[in-house]
Amino acid sequence: MAVSKVSSFGVVAIIFAIILQMAQAQSPAPAPAPTSDGASIDQGIAYVLMLLALALTYIIH
Repeated sequence: MAVSKVSSFGVVAIIFAIILQMAQAQSPAPAPAPTSDGASIDQGIAYVLMLLALALTYIIH
């Protein structure tokens, strides 16, 4: 009976140690805020210029 108490205590101690290590883990760093590199602005300007060229072509012909 003494052996089963010691072995069950060992298993409980190992599980408890694992849980404590998991509780002390650090959370991942937050993602950086999105920044605009100007690519979407350039693409928007390109779309406007293409629509303008399409409209001028339609009007001229």
